[in-house]
Amino acid sequence: MTRKTAQETTTKYLIIGNSAGGVGAAEAIRLVDKDGSITIVSDEAYPAYSRPMISEYLSKHATLERMLYRPAGFYEKNRISALFGKKVARLDLDGHTVELQSGEKVAWQKLLLATGGTPIVSQVEGPGKNSVLTFTTLDDAKAIDELICDRKGGKTRAVVIGGGLIGFSVTEALVKRGVSVTIVEMRDRVLNTIIDEETSALAQEALEEAGVKVITNHTVTKVTGDVDGAATGVVLDDGQQIPCEFVIMAIGVRPRLDLVAGTDIKTNRGILVDRHMMTSHADVYACGDVAEAYDFVYGSNRLSPIWPNAYIGGRNAGFNMAGRATEYAGGTAMNSLKYFGLAIASAGISVPPDSSYEVVSNRFDHTNKKVVLKDGLIMGMVFCGDVDKSGVVFGLMRDRTNVADFKKTLVSSDLSLASLPEDLWREKLGLVPAGFSALKAQEKEEEDAGGE
Repeated sequence: MTRKTAQETTTKYLIIGNSAGGVGAAEAIRLVDKDGSITIVSDEAYPAYSRPMISEYLSKHATLERMLYRPAGFYEKNRISALFGKKVARLDLDGHTVELQSGEKVAWQKLLLATGGTPIVSQVEGPGKNSVLTFTTLDDAKAIDELICDRKGGKTRAVVIGGGLIGFSVTEALVKRGVSVTIVEMRDRVLNTIIDEETSALAQEALEEAGVKVITNHTVTKVTGDVDGAATGVVLDDGQQIPCEFVIMAIGVRPRLDLVAGTDIKTNRGILVDRHMMTSHADVYACGDVAEAYDFVYGSNRLSPIWPNAYIGGRNAGFNMAGRATEYAGGTAMNSLKYFGLAIASAGISVPPDSSYEVVSNRFDHTNKKVVLKDGLIMGMVFCGDVDKSGVVFGLMRDRTNVADFKKTLVSSDLSLASLPEDLWREKLGLVPAGFSALKAQEKEEEDAGGE
């Protein structure tokens, strides 16, 4: 990157955000353009790290070194100018510049917005608000760790508001640290946005077996506290009081849209992008939690705030920014987790919205396998307990393979590639050309139709 003045720099590619999407974009750009200057701006003070691992950091099972998303020297090796601990204050589309809070300006030719999401914080009143924290960044984990350490071995109690992925993640870390946890979920079941009722029941059972108290269908209305602003407890909407030393807001995240507010970049719930990850402005791209990108299950743009989609979307954006036309195949909601000894893999639609969908399931002991179909295509899946072969099902889902003729095989205990139709598994193993199985299926349909 070359310096223009003491207060302004210029770069060919500017990436705002230093997580999975930003890293994916930088790597793709460098594959195509060996010399173009790349600048990454991040309001966090650290090199790229794995956000899903912040629970392991809090539970003392991972250090920052182990959490690094790329090896030390990544930025130098790829000749990336990294501006850590810098916040972008303003975006000027006409001038192709951004202004940092420090007053410095950065001029760019191509821009990627990989700004992620911001924690949703409910408006609760009370004197204990100083002890209300969120859990989406490494600094959040450090702040919670400090609160636990300040207790100096005394009994520590926490209330986690939200029984979704973030709530589960922080709760497991807190339990490992010896903290007594109560989860308060406003809806009728935990993990309600990613799994079905049966699997939610298994997840709640795992929580309770670990000593976690779960309260559903209620919200926190007040945080009580002492004269120093430290929390002493929470009050629920029914008046119930729960004592605690701190509160974690784990409701979820929303796209971080502050930079594009008031600009011509089109947004819905997130920044709208096309199949090349380009926004409504030809030189501006977006990916990750902030972007509404193509979802292959719904056939339309949707938010999909998960780590793999952010990286793949960023990689596609990077290729296109550097001039290599690349179409984003699409992602969908997809989660693979293991908390409190319970493994869960889910993707797409877990609860059919109407009777036009078909469900194939297999439940036994603490295992639940469920596939949601429509017109022979997999629209969603939930595997719980035995998740080893869930990747096979997701592959068929991603490839839009018609599974009508072998749908019950998908939830069998001995599912494998070899248990699929021969034409299909041979194709998956690269023994026949891609699309061979679909061609054979079409020929069979035409043959059957001709015999009627």
